[in-house]
Amino acid sequence: MAPPTPSPRARRSGPSLLLVLIPLAVLILAAVSVGSWLQYTERQAKDTVYTAGSRAVDRVDVQATVQNVDAAAGELVLRVRVSPRGALGEEKGTAPVADLSLQTSMATLSDLAFEAHERLAPKDVRVAITGGSISDYPFDTYDTDIEFWAVLGGEPVPVRLLFSNADTLFSVSVTPPPSGQEAAVALKLSRSGSLLTFAVFMMVAMWALASSVLLGAWYLTTRRQGLVWPALAWMAATLFALAAFRNTAPGTPPIGCVLDWFAFFWAEAVIALCLIAVVTFGIRTALRPAGTQPV
Repeated sequence: MAPPTPSPRARRSGPSLLLVLIPLAVLILAAVSVGSWLQYTERQAKDTVYTAGSRAVDRVDVQATVQNVDAAAGELVLRVRVSPRGALGEEKGTAPVADLSLQTSMATLSDLAFEAHERLAPKDVRVAITGGSISDYPFDTYDTDIEFWAVLGGEPVPVRLLFSNADTLFSVSVTPPPSGQEAAVALKLSRSGSLLTFAVFMMVAMWALASSVLLGAWYLTTRRQGLVWPALAWMAATLFALAAFRNTAPGTPPIGCVLDWFAFFWAEAVIALCLIAVVTFGIRTALRPAGTQPV
């Protein structure tokens, strides 16, 4: 007796599985490659140090690093490290030879002063930012200027500015002065690529969840399914989970920002209306006499 031949379905199961796994593997590899490149590019931008000012041997080096940008308060925190070079410093630039005063631009909320022969410690200063509104989150941008002048022992001395950014939620575009001899830079701050990508993903996910609830409500109401409690529980859970999901947005955006008006408010409204519609149609279907129930 000849052995039974395998069914056509069994023969097709192997190739059909490969047709799914191969494109999936390619898609995963492409996503990881693009993500790695974007992460590397953003990391390189964070590690970049911008230089402006004098290159004289006897000068004051000012290392200014953005620690945090508070868009709601309209300011950023700048950590300043001062190092006198050449004849202006002692103990390898850890202390000035005379009283040192650092004067800043109008956007900076305070000047800095250091006593002679005292060890220089990093100090944080606050800088006002203008030109944008946090209600535009995640597409808000801001402008500010950073500038330093140094006075040592009552005499002005050259200054060299070394600027960098350590805030992972913002990217900074730096424009040095045309002369290149002033210790000043103009800054344009915008949300980082990672934050912008996540915020856009949140808006797409909100609309996708609202659309899935809308399709589910359409099916339940058109098919006269009545009160389907698992479906109602899923819709109610989505309604409240979406609010918690919105609160995970990085940077603590205020209520009423672009994220809300582009997606969150409307998604919540669609889900709430769908839930009310399903309950209303479900109760009407459940209260109908048994003889009028659809088959």
